[in-house]
Amino acid sequence: MLNIAVIGGTGPQGRGLAYRMALAGHSVTIGSRDATRATEKAREIAEKIGSDASLHGADNLSAAQEADIVVLAIPWDGHAGFVESLAPALRGKTVISCVNPLAFDEHGPYGLTLQESAAEEAQRLAPDAKVVGSFHHVAALSLWKTPEMLEHEDVLVCGDDADAKNLVIELAAVVTGKPGVDAGALRLARQLEPLTAVLINVNKKYKTRSGVAITGVEGKL
Repeated sequence: MLNIAVIGGTGPQGRGLAYRMALAGHSVTIGSRDATRATEKAREIAEKIGSDASLHGADNLSAAQEADIVVLAIPWDGHAGFVESLAPALRGKTVISCVNPLAFDEHGPYGLTLQESAAEEAQRLAPDAKVVGSFHHVAALSLWKTPEMLEHEDVLVCGDDADAKNLVIELAAVVTGKPGVDAGALRLARQLEPLTAVLINVNKKYKTRSGVAITGVEGKL
């Protein structure tokens, strides 16, 4: 059992990931600026799972301090200041960034042109953490709507620390029932993060919840 904090766990993506991780038997703390709201969300998820769920809520800093693994499921707006404020609590921990720096206009969502990805920024601002980019492309509703594994999708994982990346590759099984796909170094988050905008547009066009599937690796995961 892993001790995981989902920072931004009251939002759709954070809620879905927290649900899947707790459903798999991990101990999960929902982090929010408002500890009361975090506690309410933890109770909602626990009721969905049943009496065996290990879930509770806390303010963001307390949640990060208590956990061994920290999931950043936070908005891009204010990302830098937020990570800086948590940096001391992230020291030595595996930090999973599923942040997508996107913007929206009359044509829909698009990836921002940045010098570094959100995951790379988190690593720069929390240099003593082990940042891994992952879970960018799994739809929040797919995570939350059903406990069934999303076997038709793959979770892509990028990072520079081999042990942290392997840990997240294994953790991906809580969503898909299989290990995640090693997508390379942390710098590849620059390509993974904006791909989410493509999936959002596909979802809108075809009224679906699309995901990413990698072919040619069957039997190797």
